[in-house]
Amino acid sequence: MPRIPIGLVAGAIAVSVATSAPSQTLKLATLAPEGSPWHEIIVDIAEGWKADSGGKLSVRIYAGGVAGDEGDVIRKMRVGQIQVAALSGQGLSEITPDIQALQMPMMFESYEELDYVRDRIAPKLEALTEKNGFKILNWADAGWVRFFTQTPAIRPADLKPMKIFTWEGDPTYLEAMKSMGYQPVALAATDMYTGLQSGLINAFPTTPIAALSYQWFGLANHMTDVKWAPLVGALVISNSAWRSLPDSLKPALLRTAQEAALKGRGKVRPLEDEAIAAMKAHGLIVHPVPPDALAEWEATARAGYKMIVGKAVPAPIVAEVQHLRDEYRAKKGHK
Repeated sequence: MPRIPIGLVAGAIAVSVATSAPSQTLKLATLAPEGSPWHEIIVDIAEGWKADSGGKLSVRIYAGGVAGDEGDVIRKMRVGQIQVAALSGQGLSEITPDIQALQMPMMFESYEELDYVRDRIAPKLEALTEKNGFKILNWADAGWVRFFTQTPAIRPADLKPMKIFTWEGDPTYLEAMKSMGYQPVALAATDMYTGLQSGLINAFPTTPIAALSYQWFGLANHMTDVKWAPLVGALVISNSAWRSLPDSLKPALLRTAQEAALKGRGKVRPLEDEAIAAMKAHGLIVHPVPPDALAEWEATARAGYKMIVGKAVPAPIVAEVQHLRDEYRAKKGHK
């Protein structure tokens, strides 16, 4: 099954949080490029932490992947070179594989379903992540993943002749895709643009907001209008960095991070339609998927589950997510 990329684009920005020398500096890494909605949320958090700490805490943001792909960033966090990161579901799943259960293809049909499930399962995922060395400060999302391709892909079979991006260092998904007849190409997210330019890949899954923010759609201007999976994310800090902060300050920092994420969610979600419209104005071709083809996408997702559940993602957490989703649907009279 394809995994979900977020982005690249180089750049680093320092957010000054005090006119005098701060007592502590946190280095924060993200693949989100400067000027993107996710980067704006991160800057809001950094500025909020300035106020919370009375100017004693400085945050230096390394945006656009200059600190490396998410796997690189996680390794740097483990040795203390980076303290905080805004990660996609891919990076989060490298820390805690259970988080991938929130991004299972065709599991959810709406944000309402996702929110219902995530709100109830978040404490378990946060506890597992803390056990693995990191604290989740907030949860985020960035839209619904679609497939962007250089030639039209209405049905799953249309993707089989294409070379599809998949995350580097993810052998289970790579082998699952190969066994299903696809041609995955494992790359770092930071190599996405050059991969498209060179022809190394000609298809990739991502959200419309990401495709616009990083201008990938200009190199693959066909979009399959199927909500493949929600793109989740979170702001995380290493346990060692969290322990180094004053206990009296932690509640305010956590509150600021969570409030900024909720505010950002209200901004980001409506941007999806705007992103699609903007890309269409610059050559994107959106391909509607008829009901019989949608059934084929759902069948492809189910077939993929058999190959990754119990390997890339623990079976019990997938079952729990599905149970909570069905619980929500029952309450809403969903058939």
